[in-house]
Amino acid sequence: MSDSDGAWDEGTPERLYVITGGRVDSNDRVGLDLVTLIAARQDPQVGMQPELASILRVCRSPLSVAEISAYLVLPPSLISVLLTDLLADGRVEARTPDPSRPDIALIEAVIHGLQKL
Repeated sequence: MSDSDGAWDEGTPERLYVITGGRVDSNDRVGLDLVTLIAARQDPQVGMQPELASILRVCRSPLSVAEISAYLVLPPSLISVLLTDLLADGRVEARTPDPSRPDIALIEAVIHGLQKL
């Protein structure tokens, strides 16, 4: 809380502590990273924690963890903790981006083309 007006200061570490219940980043356990795509499976429920409900609202179409963090103006580490809760409840699904392999024939054609220049 701010000393001047008694209002909640949105940028304080205390707020982040309260939102996560004191839990720390849990990326190692779940395997989330900044490019993991998150898609909501359910709509927000009445009485749900506001940050969790916001995540479900913005993830109606798949978004990366980094995008969710930017939209909600919350640190990615906090978003990861909240996503862990949503994943455990089955409210969202996480998809790792498809690491598409380059077409070797296309790369060889480009190399041959460059060598002819």
